[in-house]
Amino acid sequence: MIQVIPLSSLEKVFHDEAPKGRPFGGCSFLRGEELSFQAAFCTEEDGEVFPEISGGACEAFWVEEIPCEKVCYDDSDDYFLRKTPGLYPDLLRPATEPLRIRAGEWHSLWLTLQSEASTEVSVRLGEARVVFRFECLPERLPDQALLCTHWFHCDCLAQAYHVEVFSETHWEIIENYLRCAAAHGMNLLYTPLFTPPLDTEIGGERPTVQLVGVAERGGEYAFDFTLLRRWFALGESCGMRAFELSHLFTQWGAEHAPKVIVNGVRRFGWETDADSQEYAEFLGQFGRALLLLLEELHLTERCYAHVSDEPCEKDIEQYAERAALIRRYFPGLKLLDALSDYEFYRKGLMERPVPSNDAIGPFIGKVPELWTYYCCSQHKDYVANRFFAMPSARSRVLGLQLWKFRCAGFLHWGFNFWNAQLSKHPVDPFACPDAGAAFPAGDAFVVYPGSGGQPLCSLRWKVFHEALQDLRALQLLESKIGYDSTLALLERGLEKPLTFGEYPQGAQWLLEVRERVNEALSCAIQ
Repeated sequence: MIQVIPLSSLEKVFHDEAPKGRPFGGCSFLRGEELSFQAAFCTEEDGEVFPEISGGACEAFWVEEIPCEKVCYDDSDDYFLRKTPGLYPDLLRPATEPLRIRAGEWHSLWLTLQSEASTEVSVRLGEARVVFRFECLPERLPDQALLCTHWFHCDCLAQAYHVEVFSETHWEIIENYLRCAAAHGMNLLYTPLFTPPLDTEIGGERPTVQLVGVAERGGEYAFDFTLLRRWFALGESCGMRAFELSHLFTQWGAEHAPKVIVNGVRRFGWETDADSQEYAEFLGQFGRALLLLLEELHLTERCYAHVSDEPCEKDIEQYAERAALIRRYFPGLKLLDALSDYEFYRKGLMERPVPSNDAIGPFIGKVPELWTYYCCSQHKDYVANRFFAMPSARSRVLGLQLWKFRCAGFLHWGFNFWNAQLSKHPVDPFACPDAGAAFPAGDAFVVYPGSGGQPLCSLRWKVFHEALQDLRALQLLESKIGYDSTLALLERGLEKPLTFGEYPQGAQWLLEVRERVNEALSCAIQ
């Protein structure tokens, strides 16, 4: 005997307990929308299960649990599913082979609908069958206006697949991952002009992933942009709308230069103080050459420059000096940095600050182009995040928040960071999803290294994409009935207005909001 329970994408199925979520029979959706749902199941005998799916075209995945040592911090809030080490559902592995299961354990089949018509999807597992009914509305999701970046780590791809950096095989793998990223809403690509000075131990270094060739003779620098041209062309072909240029000073204070290879050897790095005259001269010559290239490629308006990642109050003075240097040598480029201290913006040091979603309050209504981010630090005050141990609803609510507060962009540091903290060594994300017990599992990546250079998605990546689709649906409704009416519909029945930390917890409210939005869209076109 086998028991099957239909579930939405917002439930996580653990092998050691029956699902607690409300059964899900289907929903409405818009044309162009990717829709995911699940069939959780449990058998009374050991054996193999293989799905029979009929109706709408679906991709099918087995949800695989991943072992986690660190799932949260001691002072994390209570909006977690569990807080103990163990197995957590996350990996989506294509259901091309039968799944071997043991009696009494719960598993899940994840399905992603690929249809632009109303449909009925039947899922049979053994002798049990469940049916989902989906109504496709005539309206199409608008294009994504939000700029969205999850930092793309080329060195991690090279390490995971044991290939030479920027070899032809590496470029093929990069393309596979870029297409996966774009398909899930990422449209702003982190670009390693030089090896990014991110998550690197002081005095250590990450594998060189430098797109700009540099030669020097007698103080004059020559730049080879062959690889950078290829990167821009590939990114655009894969769906990237804009590009972030890698940080030109080190993380957490802008105290040093990034690693830069010149004439085949390291010229700048930890040994180079940020106020080095030699590095300033290098930046001046590089800035002139780069801006000519960007102008030629019509990319100047679509590129963002970084100074330093996550500076804090004590860094204001030196950050101001470094930012002034970048403005001087890279005029016309937009500046963008993750920083959460409002003083940086108040003093005019950064026109596009990216505060964390638990520190965004002072920036709301004051920054014309509002961005936000979250990372391992955002584990309290109920703000959205994507850890393994958090409910999926805590990730998806972000889309509603981004819409309400008119956010122009979202940033995250880890699309595929498969290293231990500070990049001391690579890790196997299938066995170590917490960067060596450094960050809560799920903070560092949303995809896994699959065979053949192909990425494997996490269910968190699918849910994040659903959040972006909610944002787009709200923008569509706003275009028809206005912002105030759309906000009133979104917040209908709430005791307090929606904020980045206050919202109804659980999956059901989010599902009901989307149905209300879809119903309002149907009425608006009649």
